Amino acid sequence: MNQSFYGFLLFIFLVVPPVANFMESVMVIHMHMQMPMLVIAGFLMARFFKNRFPGFFEKWNSNGVPGILLFVIIMVYWMLPRTMDEALTTQSVEVYKFISLPFLAGVSLRDSWKKLSSFGKNSIIISFTIMFLGLGWLYIWSPVQLCNNYLVIQQVTLGWAFLTTAIGLVVYLGYNFFIDPSAYE
Repeated sequence: MNQSFYGFLLFIFLVVPPVANFMESVMVIHMHMQMPMLVIAGFLMARFFKNRFPGFFEKWNSNGVPGILLFVIIMVYWMLPRTMDEALTTQSVEVYKFISLPFLAGVSLRDSWKKLSSFGKNSIIISFTIMFLGLGWLYIWSPVQLCNNYLVIQQVTLGWAFLTTAIGLVVYLGYNFFIDPSAYE
């Protein structure tokens, strides 16, 4: 079996109502597990779409920039506190989450990443690191509750998860800067 099939199975698993409801019941699981897993499902399914519509991807995303821009826009949109709230209260927004993350963000990421230069890849990682630091600060030290559907303690936990992820990205960038990864290929 190929990656596309496993991506489809992961997508179906994440869409099943008991799984979706459980993952959305805890803020950090919603943001740092469900949403990335939806992107991973799309990333795995991308091979199917690239094989099915090769001209579309070559014409639309020949250098990887439009696809990675779409990926960034979708990811930034889903990191907003209001968007997370609306995904829990408005069914159309919930459906959009299950469409946009795998099929717009995940497929675009897979098609774009190899086309980007190392400078482009590092720029994206640096941008997400800065964004995660800012979001961590926002979720931890906000004087008000940002999401109506989650407790303040869940908001603070999510903030610490963002800061931890940002630290991981800094370590990765430092590794790439100080150790030449191409030397091990």
